[in-house]
Amino acid sequence: MSGSVDDTYTESQVIMTAVKIIAPFTLTYGLFMTFHGGDAPGGGFQGGTIVGVTVLMLAFAFGIEPTRRWLRNSFLVGIVTGGVVIFGAIGLGMIALGGKFLEFDQLYEVLHVKQKWGLEAVEIGGISLIVSGVIISLFFTMAAGFTPERPSGTGGVSGTDSAAEAPGSPDAEVSDDD
Repeated sequence: MSGSVDDTYTESQVIMTAVKIIAPFTLTYGLFMTFHGGDAPGGGFQGGTIVGVTVLMLAFAFGIEPTRRWLRNSFLVGIVTGGVVIFGAIGLGMIALGGKFLEFDQLYEVLHVKQKWGLEAVEIGGISLIVSGVIISLFFTMAAGFTPERPSGTGGVSGTDSAAEAPGSPDAEVSDDD
């Protein structure tokens, strides 16, 4: 079995079908948590996490590389950067209105807009984008170490090992545990 390596992805019709059924509901629930979070339990962090995990489910079901090609790195960087820019712009906007960073009281005093809308903008436009983008990016970064050449992500069995070092060969070291 020298040089053969198990692939890290195995197609399962059961998992693929389950994810096809579940993913729309988890995505909808994640968006509900994001948009409804200012008035009820939830918010940008929880909703962004659920949306990010929905993408991870798709990657587990349909393969990491196809999902990585679908969500290019530039798209993920754009989501995270956009979230940071929105968060910072809203915070700096409050300073420009004469308050402190993210002090939403200034919205009502200056623009006669409820403070709730400032919080909603930060939750939906900033935090949810940052969290979902970071979760997906971290997953792809960690999964980058798992290739057919390195199934364990830390080196594993490679196709360049010599036949003398292959398990089961006469020169291979045998432990007492075998």
